[in-house]
Amino acid sequence: MDEFALFKGHRYATVVLDADTRQVLWVGEGRSREAVRPFFEWLGVERCRQIEAVAMDMNSAFDLEVQQHCPRARVVYDLFHVIAKYGREVIDRVRVDEANQLKHDKPARQKVKRGRWLLLRNPENVPEDQQPKLEELLAANQALMTTYVMKASLKELWQPRTAWQWRRSWKSWLRMAAQGTLEPLQRFARRLHPYWRGILARLRWPMHTGQLEGINNRIKVMKRMAYGYRDSEFFFLKIKAAFPGNP
Repeated sequence: MDEFALFKGHRYATVVLDADTRQVLWVGEGRSREAVRPFFEWLGVERCRQIEAVAMDMNSAFDLEVQQHCPRARVVYDLFHVIAKYGREVIDRVRVDEANQLKHDKPARQKVKRGRWLLLRNPENVPEDQQPKLEELLAANQALMTTYVMKASLKELWQPRTAWQWRRSWKSWLRMAAQGTLEPLQRFARRLHPYWRGILARLRWPMHTGQLEGINNRIKVMKRMAYGYRDSEFFFLKIKAAFPGNP
């Protein structure tokens, strides 16, 4: 389950994809509990009971509706969305705070301000000519180095391992976040803690929303090519017809 922007002004639509067949099962306007409830009502009680796992971002509305209608289903939180949230709430916040403290040193301040994309990229995706800049930035700023290392440690929680190994790694990550001096990192760890079951579920159900992210990008192309759709219901029918799934 995932959402995409339907109109400007924070208006969204929710898409539900069958993880096995890649068929778009349902599209509806909104991303609240009330907005997605018609999908489960359409699915019916018997078929809801057959669902074993649902991949999503940390959307409480999706999570609560799945728990209510699909008692056997395990919620699996997508790595991409968690890391993106970490980038916005931790890396960006720390980077801005560090830049504000360097007002007396304009060259150093500019390096921190311009280092956003270097810090958000995965190490393997950093261009070779930009690698020295990243190393220089991390070596010169302890706070940014901490957030960068903690991001790499957070991603490792989605790697295959036993439940006990995961538990030790999870507790270690929370402890390091709490013992540090970076308030954005501590706040993120406190907010992430209640979602641990959805992260642990990845060990049993190696699912993600990557397929749906690709479909959402193609939906945006469809919308641009048509210069938008006035009738949302017609647009949703076009989406379902465009993604019937694998035979």
